[in-house]
This record gives sequence, structure tokens and C-alpha cells, in this order.
Amino acid sequence: VIIMDKNSKIYVCGHRGMVGSAILRKLQSSGYNNIIYKTSKELDLTNQAAVFDYFEKEKPEVVILAAAAVGGIKKNIDHPADMLMINMMIQSNVFEAAHRNKVNRLLFLGSSCIYPRLCNQPMKEEYLLTGPFEPTNEGYALAKVAGLRMCEYYNRQYGTDYISIMPCNLYGINDHYNENAHVMASLLRRFHDAKIDNMPSVVVWGTGNQRREFLFVDDMADAAVYFLETYHSNEFVNIGSGKDVSIAELANIIAKVVDYKGKIEFDTSKPDGMPRKLLDTSKAESLGWKYKTELEDGIRKTYEDFLKHPEFAKR
Repeated sequence: VIIMDKNSKIYVCGHRGMVGSAILRKLQSSGYNNIIYKTSKELDLTNQAAVFDYFEKEKPEVVILAAAAVGGIKKNIDHPADMLMINMMIQSNVFEAAHRNKVNRLLFLGSSCIYPRLCNQPMKEEYLLTGPFEPTNEGYALAKVAGLRMCEYYNRQYGTDYISIMPCNLYGINDHYNENAHVMASLLRRFHDAKIDNMPSVVVWGTGNQRREFLFVDDMADAAVYFLETYHSNEFVNIGSGKDVSIAELANIIAKVVDYKGKIEFDTSKPDGMPRKLLDTSKAESLGWKYKTELEDGIRKTYEDFLKHPEFAKR
């Protein structure tokens, strides 16, 4: 069992993304002082030789794999090959480089989309692979399932101490607020633009009835560091708030935070995706971790962050 200390050399893959940057903030605020990272321009994680060289040179002791090709429903539908291929390449390269360089502690970040489309709710860890995936993001889901299995298989074959956590929908500081964004970020931007442009209504994809669970990304980072410090098991853990809202309810909260006074309309010609996605978080709670940030508070913090980005936020 590898016990981390404040001087452990920790490599954060994907440190500029929403998740990676939150984990970096959490590590730094927790007193970890030997953290390394590279931008995707400096180190292309899909390039196996480059990844192997980097590990050989730096010899990290702990690896956090927060780098991934991600996106909302549109990107997943339009780019299924990318979502599978890029993520599989990143994961395979990082896992194998870690193993070759005797990295014994690795954290893999999955996603709640690993569960079947029509999964029993809330989704328990043991429901993995009990039914077909949601077709709109199957490529991404397959890659994430492969990643969590890689953790288990490397542990089984090589005696490593790799762990996986599966977060629900994440949102927060450093999100991408563009067309391929996750639901929260794209809705924030749409409501903000509508307010600035005095639009009479905002159109939201789908019926509004589909239900989603959201977790503020800093809570996710808190979980990542907590489980790295305390958890040594070959079974993955769900990370979420254990509460969900309908997309219609979410749109209303966002409208309130943004102070948008117009109407909200639903484009029912657009897909809903999975009807409901709620994680059973009882395992994480039994292991001593629970979320802290309530939804409206988290959305307020995210909107404050959004307003700091002139490239996204209309004035």
C-alpha cells in the first residue's frame, strides 16, 4: 500500500481542464508541493513514445488521469470515433507508462455514462455492464469502462495500487462555455446571452423532463484527493451529490442566477439522452466522503467564473 505524503511527486494529466485544474487547486491547498504537469501542446498524451519518455525522465510517484476528450451530447453524436479512440489512446499510454516506471498509485476518473441507458435508479456500482449504453455517448462510455477495467487488471496482474472514481455530471470553474460544452455551461451561456440581447425566450434541448445529477467540480477534486489518500481497493466508487433535478428545474435555477426574465421553451425535436442519471453514492459516504456544495451555490460560483471570461461572456 502506497501512502502519499506532501512531497510525493504527483503528475496531474489534464491540469488545464475543468477537472484537472480543480484537482490541482485542491492538492496545492492541501499542502502537496511536488506537483508536475504539462500542457497538451507540450506533451501529446496520444503519442505513446512521448508519454513513455516523459515518465522515464520525470519518474512520478502518483499519477492522476484527468485528461480526456469530452463534450456534450452534440459532440458525442458528431465525433464518436474521436471519443473512443482519443480516450483509449490516452488511457493506454498513461497506464502502461505508469506501470513501466513503477508508479504504484494512480487515480482514474471515469464518468456516470458508464451505466446502461435504462439503468435502475439510483445507479449502484454493481449495475455496470448490465445493459446497453446510451447510444448518443457510447464511444465515450466504452473508453471509460475500459479505463476502469485497466485499473483493475493492472492491479490484478502487477500488484499496482490504482483506483477509479466515477463522477456524475460535473460543472464549475474553468468549464468550456462553447457549443460543445456540457449542459450546465452551455445553458449558462445561453441564458446570459439572452439576457444581454434582451431575447424574449431561451430554447432548451429536449423535453426538460430528463433528470440529471450535478456535482460542483471542487467537490469532485476534494473526493479525488480524499480517495487517493485513503482508498486501496480494486472496486471503483461513485462520486456525486446523490440528488438530481430535471433539466427544466435546472434551466429555472440558471435563469434565476443569471437574472434572465424571459420565457423558457423546450425543443422536443431534440434528443433527451438518458431519461435519468442518478448515482447511488452510499458507498462513498460509507467510506467517509460526502459532497459539500449545493446546486444553486455552485451555479453562482460558476457564473462568477464565466463573467471573468470576455471571450465567452457578452457584455
